[in-house]
Amino acid sequence: MSDKVDGQQYFTADPSSEHHYQDFDFELLGHNLHFRTDSGVFSKRTIDFGSRTMLDAAIDVAIPAGRVLDLGTGYGPVGVAYAKASGREIDMVDVNERALELAEHNAEKNGVADRVRVFQSDIYQAVDNDYALILVNPPIRAGKQVVTAMLQDAKEHLVEGGKLIAVLQKKQGAPSALKNMEATFGNAQVIAKKKGYQILESVKHD
Repeated sequence: MSDKVDGQQYFTADPSSEHHYQDFDFELLGHNLHFRTDSGVFSKRTIDFGSRTMLDAAIDVAIPAGRVLDLGTGYGPVGVAYAKASGREIDMVDVNERALELAEHNAEKNGVADRVRVFQSDIYQAVDNDYALILVNPPIRAGKQVVTAMLQDAKEHLVEGGKLIAVLQKKQGAPSALKNMEATFGNAQVIAKKKGYQILESVKHD
């Protein structure tokens, strides 16, 4: 699926494309969820396969106490689904203001608004918490520098024993991402594979 939406990149802070709202239901982690999307956001017609694969793997991973960060939340499917299934408190951040408005709507619609905080952040720029888990489906076409920052800088925002879980396609850099995570954390592994997607995990140890 192209990352370009209506002539713009979805990782633009303020998309100017004309609004085109869509609503659909989708089952994630055993819950039937309702999502509203719009032009100017990633995967607006359905939940992308990478996010679904990451969620299926991440929900069974043991993590310490604490909040979870959904980095690059888009309209919120990962954060909403994880909050619904786990009962955890989630921070959902993105650079895209339009996506964040949708994420707030979708958290409310699916009954998890009391457990989530939605706010704008350019990668970790506005993040001031340490997390038990960071979930990221990085925007590959934003460039290697952005993807690398999302993965490597995660260590500074995790509690001891906290985990980074990321999804990338093998053909779009999963092997090099795994090496970057290994160099940063001192450990990295592939915890799931499906249809060319790899779910990568690193654990913070001081």
